[in-house]
Amino acid sequence: MTNAPDDYVRWFRHSSPYINAHRDKTFVIMLPGNCIEQANLSNIISDITLLNSLGIRLVVVHGARHQIDEQLAEKNVRSQFHQGLRITSKTDIDQVVAAVGATRLWLEAGFSNGLPNSPMHGAKIRVRSGNFITAMPQGVIDGVDFQHTGKVRSVDKTGLINLLATGAIGLISPLGYSATGEIFNLSFADAAVSVAAAIQADKLIAYNDDGRIVDKDGKEYRELTRLQCEKFLIDQPSHSRDNTYFSLRACLKACDSGIARAHVISANEDGSLLKELFTRDGSGTMVYRDNYETIRLATFEDVVGILNLIEPLEAEGILVKREREILEREIHFFTVMEKDGTIIGCAALYPYSENNAGELACMAVHPDHRRDGRAAKLLKHIERQAVSINLTRLFVLTTQTAHWFIEQGFTACAIEDLPMERRKLYNYQRQSKVFVKALNS
Repeated sequence: MTNAPDDYVRWFRHSSPYINAHRDKTFVIMLPGNCIEQANLSNIISDITLLNSLGIRLVVVHGARHQIDEQLAEKNVRSQFHQGLRITSKTDIDQVVAAVGATRLWLEAGFSNGLPNSPMHGAKIRVRSGNFITAMPQGVIDGVDFQHTGKVRSVDKTGLINLLATGAIGLISPLGYSATGEIFNLSFADAAVSVAAAIQADKLIAYNDDGRIVDKDGKEYRELTRLQCEKFLIDQPSHSRDNTYFSLRACLKACDSGIARAHVISANEDGSLLKELFTRDGSGTMVYRDNYETIRLATFEDVVGILNLIEPLEAEGILVKREREILEREIHFFTVMEKDGTIIGCAALYPYSENNAGELACMAVHPDHRRDGRAAKLLKHIERQAVSINLTRLFVLTTQTAHWFIEQGFTACAIEDLPMERRKLYNYQRQSKVFVKALNS
């Protein structure tokens, strides 16, 4: 039975590609005010610190809605809201500034923790804040004067990039300053998205305290394209809780602003940030505007990844053994499915001139990804590829996956139906079954 140290070693090795991929990248992390008072905050800060230690440039944008509510309640004041925004009066702005300032100071104190036997011992993290956001009034909307509630006018891109170049973590509060010296209360989500867009961040990561994104039936959504996210927000707002809906809107806006990937993760789940960034399937929900999982023609650089993928299947006798030299020589016949720089699937298409036929060979999908129709998706890609070079039939030889190919529209046929060139290479010891599928142009 595998013990804990072995599990740790295995996880650490598997995380290496992600450590290399994320190094020198820039992430903006949204931390809502509700999350700041949770017991898990110290773990969240430790995880953010670890990212900084791994060479990731970080800007943390914190919220303070809960803290502002408490500050105003002490003065027997209850804010009015319109379109989800607090109306900040001239008499309330001082209390807002006090609440935001206290929240920022508590976070700075958290990042300064370096006690022995703590995850941050010896980290010596530098956190820098400043007047990076210039704001302007929201103005009057629907006849409502938002007074000292503002919106982002501009972000000091150069100042933030220079700060990140020093290795420090940028800490941004939901306040903005005008050219006339006024202070405006901002939506921290708008501030985060504006900062991410200005510095061209690689990711926006939004903590929420509602857990994973689910619909009314409890179905989890682990990945959403930009269009799927938009549809979810339009059609199913009642299916998601307040902060989840809030976080999703921020992710959608980030993608619209040019951020390739945005993530919603749980503030209640210990280590959710590390799981999301350093494991294949993550822990939260990713919204993306680019196709981060791609199918493409293989290159010579993919040989090692393909070998790592097919070797276990060769050992089980599911695939025919391929030597590295043969794979290198035939790499131009291969197509790979890639996720986050890792080969998770492959297939080869060998064309034959006789009767415009082709052979599908060496088809494999990593065990962790044999769901959500990835194998069928890879097959469809190969079929389109075959049609593009005028092939009309696709053969496959298999010993253990006959039923799956039948489900994909293949029918059994005789060895004699194979192209003569391929028939001469048939291995009678393996006794592979032969299937064929007619391709529609």
